[in-house]
Amino acid sequence: MNSLDWTVLIAYFGVMIAIGVWSHKRVDNVSDFFTAGGKMPWWLSGISHHMSGYSAVMFTGYAGIAYTYGVTSFITWSFPIALGIAIGSKLFAPRINRLRSRLHVASPLEYLKNRYDLKTQQALAWSGMLLKIVDVGAKWAAIATLLSVFTGMSLNQGILITGAITAVYCTIGGLWADALTELGQFIIQLMAGVAMFIAVVLKLNDKGIGFLGAWDEPALHGHGKPLVGPYGTVFLLAFLFIKLFEYNGGMLNQAQRYMATGSPREAERSARLSAALWLVWPVVLFFPMWMSPLLVTAKKPDGSDSYALMTEQLLPHGLLGLVIVGFFSHTMAMCSSDANAIAAVFTRDVAPVVSKQARAWNERSGLIAARVTTVLFLGLSMAVATQVNSPAFKDIITVVIKWVAGLMGPIAIPMMLGLLRPFRRSGPTAALTSWSMGLLAFWLVNYPINWSVDGGVPLQYQVSIPLVVSLVLYILIGFLKPEDSPERLAVIETINTDDDSTAIAVPAPAGPVEDTVATSPTKD
Repeated sequence: MNSLDWTVLIAYFGVMIAIGVWSHKRVDNVSDFFTAGGKMPWWLSGISHHMSGYSAVMFTGYAGIAYTYGVTSFITWSFPIALGIAIGSKLFAPRINRLRSRLHVASPLEYLKNRYDLKTQQALAWSGMLLKIVDVGAKWAAIATLLSVFTGMSLNQGILITGAITAVYCTIGGLWADALTELGQFIIQLMAGVAMFIAVVLKLNDKGIGFLGAWDEPALHGHGKPLVGPYGTVFLLAFLFIKLFEYNGGMLNQAQRYMATGSPREAERSARLSAALWLVWPVVLFFPMWMSPLLVTAKKPDGSDSYALMTEQLLPHGLLGLVIVGFFSHTMAMCSSDANAIAAVFTRDVAPVVSKQARAWNERSGLIAARVTTVLFLGLSMAVATQVNSPAFKDIITVVIKWVAGLMGPIAIPMMLGLLRPFRRSGPTAALTSWSMGLLAFWLVNYPINWSVDGGVPLQYQVSIPLVVSLVLYILIGFLKPEDSPERLAVIETINTDDDSTAIAVPAPAGPVEDTVATSPTKD
């Protein structure tokens, strides 16, 4: 990087902070901070939903998969995400929007106290927060890895810089700042991605390699196969099922985008836009990665540095800075949205249970608590990021695929399926059993069993078995021990219909905390 690249990068950081300061004016209460007060346009929500699903892991971990295996990086990652969101646009998006518009909650997990009970809500809240700390830590490590390639900064310095700047704008501006910065980041990503795509095509032409003929080159032998290596059919099906839950709200931050729109219909349109972007745009981003074996030789065994090396070689200064800004935009978009989601969970779901003072928070106190929690979450995730390459966590892609995908299912299944009428018989017993046994299955299959099996348990089973265990138990226990009380059915009906006659009153989280379910239905 030279002075021009640094100018582009510093200007980007300045714009992000300026957006946060401007967004501060739109945040008057906790609802504004966490759900934009339900006033976000569907198109902005859709772009924000799309951007909050990326991070620099795409340019490190998934770049390594593309370098090693080829197009399976798209087939087993962005394609199932696009399909999962498309399905969720009908199945989940409108119902999650009604959590805010009908039940008047500000956290995606806030309704669980009424849908199940307090113990279930707390179990999912605490485990979800801990998982997110690890997940975001991997994202910080990914962007710091890229920054070290370009600038020579240490991993910890890169983590500190990106985390601190993200903390400024997302803390003062809330979800509005997240969404508006993600819109700017999407535009930057668009320019950077197209620039990189054109640079690779021109370089291939200089080598006498045609756009389509590249696949016949020996270095890309087998790279055109959709499923290869550890990324086979079982992995694809498992990943589709996981992403159906994860990207429709199971990891919390995407749920907020649905809640932020004005109506269930707008939430559905938001999801469809995000799905379309996931289907088309990653192809442009992945093409240079697929071609990378023809242009560079990765220094790392997993090929995770291939995209960064290619960027340095192909792009002139200025454009190089723009692509680096694109890396930052991915990671900062996801991490800031995660921080906002976790702050919502802690402020609305956890704090009132563990603190009497939190139950008496007014709007101002709740908003201060939300901002403090956001900073604390970012600090903890940055601390975890320094340990990503340690023996406990291993490499970045291991954390993202194995830990996050494997643990997300047991947490998301009770939350997401609890929204749907067909699972109305599944109550607290089903939710807590499926959650706990899914976590146990993850530990068993990834550690004791993995250690005892020659060659280890294949990746597809490491991520799919916990989800299958949770799903089967959730459904089975619902039939064997139905807990569909009238109060819980009222919650489900409120989420599944726009009929105001089914509206129910939900106790405010700042009030007395009791292990109760929803109040009886009220008529307008």
